[in-house]
Amino acid sequence: MSFSRRDFVRGCAGTGCALAVGGSVGSLALFQPRPARAGEAPRPHPARFWKKLENKRVQCQLCPKQCLVEDRERGFCGVRENRGGEYLTLVWGQPCAVHVDPIEKKPLFHFLPGSRAFSLATAGCNLECKCCQNWDISQSRPEEVDWHWMPPEEVARRAQAEGACVTFTYSEPIVFLEYCIDTAVAAHKLGVRTTMVTGGSGEVEPMKEACKVLDAVKIDLKGFTEDYYRKLCKGKLAPVLKTIETVRQSGVWLELVHLCIPGANDSEPEIRDMCRWVKTHLGAEVPLHFTRFSPQYQMKNVPPTPFETLIRCRDIALGEGLQYVYTGNVPGIEGENTYCPRCHKVVVARHGFHVESVSLKAGHCAFCGQAIPGIWS
Repeated sequence: MSFSRRDFVRGCAGTGCALAVGGSVGSLALFQPRPARAGEAPRPHPARFWKKLENKRVQCQLCPKQCLVEDRERGFCGVRENRGGEYLTLVWGQPCAVHVDPIEKKPLFHFLPGSRAFSLATAGCNLECKCCQNWDISQSRPEEVDWHWMPPEEVARRAQAEGACVTFTYSEPIVFLEYCIDTAVAAHKLGVRTTMVTGGSGEVEPMKEACKVLDAVKIDLKGFTEDYYRKLCKGKLAPVLKTIETVRQSGVWLELVHLCIPGANDSEPEIRDMCRWVKTHLGAEVPLHFTRFSPQYQMKNVPPTPFETLIRCRDIALGEGLQYVYTGNVPGIEGENTYCPRCHKVVVARHGFHVESVSLKAGHCAFCGQAIPGIWS
């Protein structure tokens, strides 16, 4: 029998064992005030997107799991708790990872090329992906990580000082959506843009609320079969597709990423079906990134994605009519640049996370005048 980290944590909680998590994604050394230490009680904040039930029970309506939560219990994500029939979030204003990244790292290729992202995350996730690279925070509860008290206005001020947008990323922003929304509102008051990097496993109404205050969203379309989501993510595909459509219909800038895992989600039929769905339901101009898998978490026995696989997936997508298809996590191979779909010249040249040149004029190809969709200024 195999156990996930989440199972182990729950087992420890039942026996009174303490577990501390070290080393998170972002560097917090320069951020004040002093961080809370693992084991320190988080500060509760009223949650949204839930309903009261009888006998002090509540039902979470934030994501497709629709957790039925008894008094003094938490939902699957581990960061939302029922206290006497009132549902609370335990991560509002309490990021455990903060860093300034290139926007290309998200990746967002059609959103302010060469700009920076003030990235932050809290503990918790509503999926349990076997390949998660940030499992040390996504599969942790708030008490198990070091966190900083950083309310929305503080995040907005720090992002403004860095000349960066605010990006909710690393773990799963859907489980700290109240914090995301409040922070985005504060950021917009200072003229700071906001972006989200998510697995997309949410409900429609909460995502619509978030889209009102977001400028761009990158969604991980992890696979294109229900079997993949059930076995490797403890989730479902259908709600993710609905989230993707919801973001697209909202008018918020959207990009998709597909992490290609050898033998799991990289077959030609699956890639072709996915590309056809993207073109039919979203449009040929929505960027799609195929990124390289590296052995992580519970999939350390799976080899990295061959370069040839990324190139093959990109060729399939282009063949199906998608206009902006990229390869990622492998600097130097074909698929890093943005090409004009009319004259085929490079309008944004990249190497890794570095932007080498931008040949755009007011969102149009500098060579032929073709409109290139995105947020460029």
